Amino acid sequence: MTIRPLGRPLGRAELPVTTVELARFLLGKILMRELPEGLASGRVVETEAYPPGDAALHAYRGITPRNRSLFKQHGHAYVYLCYGVSQMLNVSSEMDGIGAGVLFRAMEPLAGVAHMMARRGTARLTDIARGPGRLAQALGIDRALDGMDVCEPGPLWLATDDEPTGEIGVSTRIGITRDAHRPLRFYLRGSRYVSGPGRLNQ
Repeated sequence: MTIRPLGRPLGRAELPVTTVELARFLLGKILMRELPEGLASGRVVETEAYPPGDAALHAYRGITPRNRSLFKQHGHAYVYLCYGVSQMLNVSSEMDGIGAGVLFRAMEPLAGVAHMMARRGTARLTDIARGPGRLAQALGIDRALDGMDVCEPGPLWLATDDEPTGEIGVSTRIGITRDAHRPLRFYLRGSRYVSGPGRLNQ
């Protein structure tokens, strides 16, 4: 039986169907991951939106075998390898057939902290999932999860404990060159688990 502490699963009907709204909505929600060594979870504290037509979006030039999960109905995982080094976890964010997504950039560890520390090779709590590559490594995210429905029971899903979100900060996105000026990065103000330079986290 699947155990779901720290909140209830989020249904697709609860998710906004537009990319920017979803990026904001996901702040404060919980990523749940069933690992071979046990359950791990974290509260999302930072996201980036990649809406339709965005030049930095992987779906900008149309559908390919690599990016097809971005064209699925909102609520499906899109996982890709960045620069041949780090896996990145995203979620599709529009209606079926429209390519767009939200990148999970950072989370506050909640459950399975020892498992995540071991996977990351660190004992520093704030470094477990501060940044998208670290987050994916901590949760054991890889391409095997690409296309997975995160609104259904499985090894990866979204949950909520219905806690108030808190104040949301906005900045430009990190580590991109195209459409880099757009204010499409969202984060929880005051969270020590947020990534990026201090000047972006005011």
